Amino acid sequence: MRKRSVCTARQDISIPENNEVGAVVETITVEPDVTLAFNPDTAALPFRLEGNQLIATERFDYETTKTYIVNIICSQTSTSSELKLIIIVFVTNVNDNPPVFDQDVYRVVVSEMSPVDTVVGSFPAKDLDTSQLYYTLTSESNDFKLRAVTVSEVLVNKLLEYDKVKNVQLVLYAQDTPLASEGEISFTATTTIMVSITDRDDRPPWFQPCTKYDVGGTLVCQSSGYTGRVNQNEQEAGVLELKPGPLYAIDGDSGINEEMSYSILSGNDDNLFEINPNTGNITMLKPVTTLEPITLTVMAAQKVNSYQFTTTSVIISVQVKSLHRPQFESPAYEAILTGVGSMAMDLNNKDKPLVILATDDDYTEGVNPYISYSIDGSNDFNIINGHLFMTKALPDSSLSLTVVATDTSNDESATAPLSVTVTSGLTTTSLPLSTTDIMTTTSVEESTTDSTASTTISTTSSSMSTEGSVSTINPTLTSEGSSTASTVYPPAVITPSGGYGAADMAAIGATLGVLLFICLVVIGVLVYRMLKEKGDWKKINEASMFQSSLGQGSSGNKEGIQYTNEGFNDDEDGGSIGSHGPAGGSTMAGEDPRKVAADLRLKEAIGRSSASLHAHLPDDTSQDGSDKADSEKDVKPILTKERRMEEGYKAVWFKEDIDPNAKQEVVIIPDSREDDSEDEDEEQRADLDSGLGVKMEDPSEDTDSDDMMTSDL
Repeated sequence: MRKRSVCTARQDISIPENNEVGAVVETITVEPDVTLAFNPDTAALPFRLEGNQLIATERFDYETTKTYIVNIICSQTSTSSELKLIIIVFVTNVNDNPPVFDQDVYRVVVSEMSPVDTVVGSFPAKDLDTSQLYYTLTSESNDFKLRAVTVSEVLVNKLLEYDKVKNVQLVLYAQDTPLASEGEISFTATTTIMVSITDRDDRPPWFQPCTKYDVGGTLVCQSSGYTGRVNQNEQEAGVLELKPGPLYAIDGDSGINEEMSYSILSGNDDNLFEINPNTGNITMLKPVTTLEPITLTVMAAQKVNSYQFTTTSVIISVQVKSLHRPQFESPAYEAILTGVGSMAMDLNNKDKPLVILATDDDYTEGVNPYISYSIDGSNDFNIINGHLFMTKALPDSSLSLTVVATDTSNDESATAPLSVTVTSGLTTTSLPLSTTDIMTTTSVEESTTDSTASTTISTTSSSMSTEGSVSTINPTLTSEGSSTASTVYPPAVITPSGGYGAADMAAIGATLGVLLFICLVVIGVLVYRMLKEKGDWKKINEASMFQSSLGQGSSGNKEGIQYTNEGFNDDEDGGSIGSHGPAGGSTMAGEDPRKVAADLRLKEAIGRSSASLHAHLPDDTSQDGSDKADSEKDVKPILTKERRMEEGYKAVWFKEDIDPNAKQEVVIIPDSREDDSEDEDEEQRADLDSGLGVKMEDPSEDTDSDDMMTSDL
């Protein structure tokens, strides 16, 4: 039979650390008349006995003591028996300590050419509560990364650029619970990692100044080259001055900054220049005789690693030595402006545009094509072809500025004070900033003898120019041959940006329409005059053919012509040009056959010519009183034996006493006006008596249908 125990308790007891002082660890079950006491070996433990309860006398710390063994003696006085009771107390861990890094700041160095995933360093944290921590890395860039969330190794994430990033600051976080956990007590720790990136020799030299570009992640610096000037046939003393500055190159790897060596590769065939290999300064060895620019190719290479090099161009302009500086035509200028885009007028003469011009005595007539103008002290004005324009709306005010004329070939300049008065109360010529409208008006007056009325044709042309100019009216032509000229400045609507608005396009369309109408009027006048003169030329041609026919004969020109009226003695048909003779079948006995043949040819020629002239005679030609009904169709015979000097009478007459063998010329006698002198009439009659004559009257005195020519034969 088993003996009943006088006391009992749990052998294994767990209690969390950080417990409260006085907390009951265990309650021991005891028999009556039983007392409890600690074994002397465990009397120093943080426990006490209160009756049958085991009480904690202090706060347990898992990180200090994890297990306690308590020996208790149970004594029963009634039986004088004792029993040993052993209780093991386990202190359980509670997350009550944060992680800790060894250093607050870590400093590491990494080369810019380090491959991706290169280990920069390991930075673990420690936690008394646990050995498993979770890490997070933060940075302003993504140049670095962690190997894993539970590993504190920092790796290179991408290729580094020393010139882009020289130092990187990383912040590393350590957490004693999983990053995604919720509802748990969590402690964290932080530390700073300072990463210094070291440079490597991976770039060539860079000429200064240069513009940096990022090309596919590679940093390059492009130089625009250098320029300089020398005078023809003169050797510059000392170092040649260059623009934008002295020739100078630096190591593209600024962290290494190796020294440079300079040399001229090409362009110095005549050994005109020399370069200092250490400084890059260029000097002249002898004068330049030509005016052509010289282009030198200069190389800069690292002294240690000569395979790292670069080249640039140095353009030397050769110019004729300047003996005179530019100078303004006026010591000072005073302008008045009314608005944006308006042309400045001379303040002293508001009807005259202000012209700003500088001359240079080094050039013929002082015109230097290399002079440029600028306004010092304001960006609100612009000078175009010597005329001042305002490019920005300004309030009414008076400004004191300085105009600068610079010779771009040698940088010589001149200045003059410029006083600008801005006012909106005055109308001045307005021209566009980028284009100039020139309105030209031409008046042409034509006078004719037929009418006293004059026809005036006005044409307006518009031309565009990038230069400012003054509008003028062309000289007006008059019937007396005099001309007048004046200057006009028509206002124009301005678009400051250089474009054209709706009003501009409408004005251009109207101008083109007027031009088209005027062209049509001119063409109509020309066609009318051509048609009018066509009949005149036709009559002249017929008269010429008639003259030529009279001179044709069997033996040559003018042979066999009979100058007589005998063949027309029997002219009875007043309405025809025919007459008796060989053509009619009658020949007088005893006449010379050659004379008869000549008469026949003469009559045929006269008939052809008169028929042609008859077709062009006016309808109102004077008729016989008995033939009024047919007056518009019939014409008087033009062949007669008599010479009549009546006004308006047209006839062909022949002398009777001309020697047929004389071969006299047929003469066209010019007309004389009614107011000519009697002596001139007598001279014409004398000429007319010598042969056959054709009278040409003044066109202005002709009738309506034949107002250009009258023939008297």
